[in-house]
Amino acid sequence: MDFSTDDSAPQIHLPEDIDWEMLDKSKFFFVGAALFSGVSGLLYPMVVMKTRQQVASKDVSCLTLANSIFKNQGFRGFYLGFGTSIMGTIPARALYMGALEFTKSNAETIAIDHLGMAEASASASANAIAGMAAAMAAQLVWTPIDVISQRLMVQGGDSSSKLKRYTGGIDAFNKILVSDGVKGLYRGFGISLLTYAPSNAVWWASYSIANRGICNEVYRYINKKNGYTPDGKFVLAIQSVSAAIASGASALVTMPLDTVKTRLQVMEGDGRKASVIQTMRSLVRQGGWSACYRGFGPRWASMSMSATTMITTYELVKKLSAKNRESLAV
Repeated sequence: MDFSTDDSAPQIHLPEDIDWEMLDKSKFFFVGAALFSGVSGLLYPMVVMKTRQQVASKDVSCLTLANSIFKNQGFRGFYLGFGTSIMGTIPARALYMGALEFTKSNAETIAIDHLGMAEASASASANAIAGMAAAMAAQLVWTPIDVISQRLMVQGGDSSSKLKRYTGGIDAFNKILVSDGVKGLYRGFGISLLTYAPSNAVWWASYSIANRGICNEVYRYINKKNGYTPDGKFVLAIQSVSAAIASGASALVTMPLDTVKTRLQVMEGDGRKASVIQTMRSLVRQGGWSACYRGFGPRWASMSMSATTMITTYELVKKLSAKNRESLAV
C-alpha cells in the first residue's frame, strides 16, 4: 500500500489535532480517568484470561479456560484483582496521558521546525517517542499494581497451588512487602519497560501510519474532485480500524516479552528468584517457542478492543477538555 501523497490530487482534510497547549489540564485528567476506568472494567475479563494462559503449565483454549473460571469461581472469577487494578489505573492513566500529549506535541514541533521532516514522518516519529515516554512514566505506578493484581488473577487456576494465597489487594501488598521488600512490588520492572516501551512505540507509530494511509486510500477510492471533509462517523471508523491494525503489530512484536514478564511477576517457585533468561528457557522447555505466544489471542482481542475504545475515548476526552471547543467543531 503506497502511503505517499500526490500534490496534484485533492487532499482529505482531517479535523485539526488538539495538542497539549489547547487542553484544560484538570478537566483532561479528571474526564480521562473516569472514562478509562469504565473501559478497563469492560475489558478486564480478557486480561484475566490472558494472564491465566501465560502462567499455565500447558496450552489451554480460551473457551475451555473461560468455562473453567465460570464453573469454579463464577462471574467473580473474571474480576479477581479488579479493585486493586482500578486503583492503580487512575494515577497511571494520568501519568500516561500527560506524558503522551506533552512529549508528542514537543517532539513533532522539533521534528518539523528543527529537523525539517515531512509532516507524515514527523507525526509517526513523534507518536513513537511519545508512546515510549508515556509507557515509561506509567510503569512507575503500574508495575506494583500489576504485580499485585496479577497474583490475585491467577488464584484458582491450575498454577495456584504453587503460589501464595491472598485475601485481597491489601493482604497481597503486605505479604509481598514483608517477604521481598519494596523491590518485590517492582518485580519485573525492567522487563516491563522492555515490553511496554517498545509496545507503545510500535502501537502509536503504527496507528499514525495506518490512520494516514487508510485516509489516503479511502479518498482515492472515493475519487472526489473537490476536497472532502469527513464527518465524525467517518473519522471514528478510520480510527477504529487503525487501532486494530496497530494492536496486531504491537502484540506480535512484544508478546514473548509480555509472557516472560507475567511469569516473573506471578510465579514464585521455591523462594528462588528466576532471571529473565531462566524464565524464557523454562517456558521454551515446557512448550517450545510457541509457548511464548500463549495468550496471544486474548491479548490481541483485548488490545484491539481496548485500543479501539481507548483511541475513540481519548479523542473524545481531548475534545471535552479543549479550552475553546467551539473552534474544534467538525
